[in-house]
Amino acid sequence: MGKRVTTRRRVPEGFRDAVGVLEFWRDGTLGVRRRDGSLVEIAEDTLAAARVVPERRG
Repeated sequence: MGKRVTTRRRVPEGFRDAVGVLEFWRDGTLGVRRRDGSLVEIAEDTLAAARVVPERRG
């Protein structure tokens, strides 16, 4: 929690990416807070890839 992550999840149209701070991972759902303040909730069974990325500079 609290780390900046990038995620890729499967959706019917293909894939969707989300980059932000991992706020929670509970009950099979990840919460990623984007820099615009929006919260993306991702079902872990749709995850194709995820990794920790360096903090933004400047």
